[in-house]
Amino acid sequence: MWRDPGTWIALGVSALFIVAGVVLHRVFTRILKQGSAEPTETDKAAHHEQ
Repeated sequence: MWRDPGTWIALGVSALFIVAGVVLHRVFTRILKQGSAEPTETDKAAHHEQ
């Protein structure tokens, strides 16, 4: 089983998805913790005119 190339490909792809999930989780968590800035008066006026 461990000498089969398909096993190593499946393990590599699985590891890649796990690493990508952890990285995206950290990025989303950081973005959500920062929050968004309060809109200024000029931002409110610009969106109101549209």
